[in-house]
Amino acid sequence: MVVSYLVDQKQINSTKHLSLYPVKNRLKLSIRSHDLFLSKEIKVTAACVHDKQNLVCVTGKHAKYIRMNLSYLQSDNFFLLAGPCVIESEEMALRIAEKVKGITDALGIPYVFKGSFRKANRSRVDSFTGIGDEKALKVLRKVNDTFGIPTVTDIHESHEAAMAAEYVDILQIPAFLCRQTELLTAAAKTGRAVNIKKGQFLSPDAMKFAAQKVTDSGNRNVLLTERGTTFGYGDLIVDFRAIPQMKTFGFPVVMDVTHSLQQPNQSSGVTGGQPQLIETIAKAAIAVGVDGLFIETHPDPKNARSDGANMLPLDQLEALMAKLTRIRLSLCN
Repeated sequence: MVVSYLVDQKQINSTKHLSLYPVKNRLKLSIRSHDLFLSKEIKVTAACVHDKQNLVCVTGKHAKYIRMNLSYLQSDNFFLLAGPCVIESEEMALRIAEKVKGITDALGIPYVFKGSFRKANRSRVDSFTGIGDEKALKVLRKVNDTFGIPTVTDIHESHEAAMAAEYVDILQIPAFLCRQTELLTAAAKTGRAVNIKKGQFLSPDAMKFAAQKVTDSGNRNVLLTERGTTFGYGDLIVDFRAIPQMKTFGFPVVMDVTHSLQQPNQSSGVTGGQPQLIETIAKAAIAVGVDGLFIETHPDPKNARSDGANMLPLDQLEALMAKLTRIRLSLCN
């Protein structure tokens, strides 16, 4: 099957596995690779999809905005979901995205910008939660528009799925909420890729049921993320057996490096962390075959509005990515 479409008067051809079907009052074009779909909203001047049986064209006054799913993360390298814990400002988000994109482009690492539009799970009621939902979501869209990179954000309640899906490419399910059926099915029905974080209380094998809730809702666009397991009241531990175990389900597996180093339930009401072990956890994850890494990074973690205790300083990211790329490539040879 082949698709040819015109975007800004430039013809682009694709021979990926593809389907075109109506969604409400628009068309949705899906290109499949490794069971992973990512989306980008574009203005289509004209489109023709054809195989041996079918020919569908969208032209002229019938041209619409469509959501086109791109296999963006396909690479010989690992992929990276990285950014601040929460959107603090447009300037900071663009600054981080530009820096990380420069690093990942040079190393051949597919990159997705990460930023929560709101933090619903905080230790104290006076903790920072965000700059406002719509404002933060518009910042995420601007990151995509400015740098052409996909974006991911968390959702916490089922009614947020459709709202966030209008702005980002991947909807992320927080670990504490990974069993919430209505949340998972709502995310699935948007057609966006769904990144499900493994609950700190779940076995790796139990994550197949969380993924099944998404696939049974008609969406195969699933990522599974390991983020540590509760170890006593105030610590987490990473069982690296989880990565190959979850890979057997047929979905890309991500290692949340920074959150797995959290030290929750501190007496101060502020979550602690062990950022000095970020490199150790990341190296081990690459060594056991993880598909992607999740790393929260900030220009000044000590003054970050959320999760600064376990963030990677932005100026340390390049050296770490270079080391991890060498490990990954050595395993591929």
